[in-house]
Amino acid sequence: MTDSSPPPRLGGLTFHGPLSEARATRLIGRLAAAAPADVLDIGCGWGELLLRVLEAAPGAKGTGIDIDAEDLARGRVLARERGLADRVTFVEESALGTDRGPVDAVLCLGSSQALCDPGQPHDPAAALRELRRLVRPGGRVVLGEGFWERTPTEAELAAMWPGARTGDHLSLGALVDLAVEAGFRPAWIERASGDEWDEFESGYRYDTELWLAANPGHPLAAETRERVDRQRSSWLDGYRDVLGIAYLTLVATV
Repeated sequence: MTDSSPPPRLGGLTFHGPLSEARATRLIGRLAAAAPADVLDIGCGWGELLLRVLEAAPGAKGTGIDIDAEDLARGRVLARERGLADRVTFVEESALGTDRGPVDAVLCLGSSQALCDPGQPHDPAAALRELRRLVRPGGRVVLGEGFWERTPTEAELAAMWPGARTGDHLSLGALVDLAVEAGFRPAWIERASGDEWDEFESGYRYDTELWLAANPGHPLAAETRERVDRQRSSWLDGYRDVLGIAYLTLVATV
C-alpha cells in the first residue's frame, strides 16, 4: 500500500554537513573553553551545534539565523526539549549585512555564502571579512568551508552542480591565508574525513531512499527519484574525494 505522506526531509541527520559526533565534541569544547557570553550561528538550520555550544557554555545565550522556516521550527522544538528555549532565539532572516554582532563566538558551517552578495560569485574573502566584523577582538569563529582537495578534472566538474568550475573553491592553504588577511589567527585547522563525508551523503538521502523503495507509485515518486539520483551522481561521479570541508577555529586579533 502506497503511503500518502510526502517524502521525508533530512530527519535522520544530526548535523547538516559532514561532521562526526567526535569532531563536533572537540569543536564545541574548544569554543566553550573561552566562556562566550553570546553566540551567533549563521545559516543555523535546526541549530544542533548551537544548542550543544549553549549546553557546554551555560553562561551563554545564542541566536540562530536562517531563511528556512521549517528548519528553524525544528530548532525551536529541540531547544524546548533540552530546556534551552529561554537562552536561544531562532530568527528567519537573511544574514547578509546582519547587525546581530559583534558577539563572542560565531558559528558558520557551510553557510558563508549567506554573507556574500547573491548576485556575485561566492567570495570567501568577503565572507571572512564579514565574520571578523561580527566577532569581538579575541572572540572565536568556527568556520566550515569548502576547499578543493585537488584540482577537479573536467569530467568531475561536469558531474557536479550546474556550472561548477575550478574557481568555485580555493586550496586549503589559500583559504587559511585569507582568514589571516581578514584579521584572524587560525588556532585549529582540520578537515572532514572520508568517513564523515560518506556518513553525511548517505544520511542525507537515507530516509528518502527508504520512502522511494516503499512508495514507487506515489505521485511525488518520479520527481523525488530524479532529484535523489541526481544528488547521488553529483557526489559519486563529481565531488567525492575532490571537494573537502575545512573546519577552522579562528581567533579574532585584538
